[in-house]
Amino acid sequence: MVSTQLNTFIDKFHISIDEKKLIKLSLSGKRNKDSELKKIIVTAVDLKKGYCLNFVYRYNTKDITKNHEIVEGIEIIAEMLVNEFLIAELSTTTENIQLNFLPNGKAKLKIIDFKVQIKPDFTHDKNKKRLIIPNENIYLRELEVLNANFEIRREMSDKYKQINQYIELLAPVLSELKLPDNYHVVDMGSGKGYLTFALYDYLTNQLKQTITMTGVEYREDLVNTCSAIAKKANFNKLQFMKGSIVETKLDKIDILIALHACDTATDDAIFRGIQSNAALIVCAPCCHKQIRKAMKVPNELANITRFGILKERQAEIITDTIRAMILEAFGYKTNVFEFISLEHTPKNVMIVGRKTNPIGRNKTEILNEIASIKQLFGINKHYLETLLDI
Repeated sequence: MVSTQLNTFIDKFHISIDEKKLIKLSLSGKRNKDSELKKIIVTAVDLKKGYCLNFVYRYNTKDITKNHEIVEGIEIIAEMLVNEFLIAELSTTTENIQLNFLPNGKAKLKIIDFKVQIKPDFTHDKNKKRLIIPNENIYLRELEVLNANFEIRREMSDKYKQINQYIELLAPVLSELKLPDNYHVVDMGSGKGYLTFALYDYLTNQLKQTITMTGVEYREDLVNTCSAIAKKANFNKLQFMKGSIVETKLDKIDILIALHACDTATDDAIFRGIQSNAALIVCAPCCHKQIRKAMKVPNELANITRFGILKERQAEIITDTIRAMILEAFGYKTNVFEFISLEHTPKNVMIVGRKTNPIGRNKTEILNEIASIKQLFGINKHYLETLLDI
């Protein structure tokens, strides 16, 4: 039964290619939870050598993009569905096809026909005014968001939109800041540098500000890659250095950014920002393990944490609530809102703290409120409290 469902799915995929109706194929749901490969996204591309399949291999810490010939690409997908992934979703101009492998070994195939044929449109985003423009944009070309002609690559259109959304979210906050000349921006865990380059571009080329910017990244290969791209782009005051959030030695930090710092690494970043009296602290946390492990609810709220998924979500809310309150206690006007992650993660909360006062609104009152929350959920100490010795 599984082979029949799988063969039907592969046949549908083959037809969508032959008839040039393919919009996107995604493979997800890892069979092996320890595998670093968490998703594959496939689209069609017209290259000089002809019609090919573009694969984006999405790992825990990076994306790898490869182009495959049609026959080779189909073979890879079939093999991945047998050995690596449990879920496949195929979107074409006329239908949506979903293949799911169930725990009992059976496969379920669902096909939804569209009454009105959908025509893929990859030009709508180009017509919208964006803060980060593709024209002659060297760093976006080097990061493979653009092709050699500085056109947005179809398979990277989502990435381009996400980069712009990030800048659009920060732009109003940045306009409110009063900063010294040649202030210092630090991006902790800069990764491949998509957002680091974009923010430097916006601050220097759009706002015409003189800044120094540092991307801190533990993986040396990414540091070397980003340093080379910064040189090609003539971003002379943007540097990348190998290091960790805790140990890297830096000059005074005026703006601190830490996106997707795992578990208590977000607290390490907030601590460094507070310690440096940064004018702006921006964090997008993930993996809230510390509070989840510490929670021992002693009262009638115990049922809220009885189920694993609900306990996890409650721990996320408590962790980030306390972080926001601590920022307020140290004089930051804090906002927490939804941020659509570059890794498409559901953990998409962004915490933004803007320094407004030397001390917060009645620091003692806020710390007492935090103590009440901890008592309610049986928590001894939030890691950020330990760092700040409060």
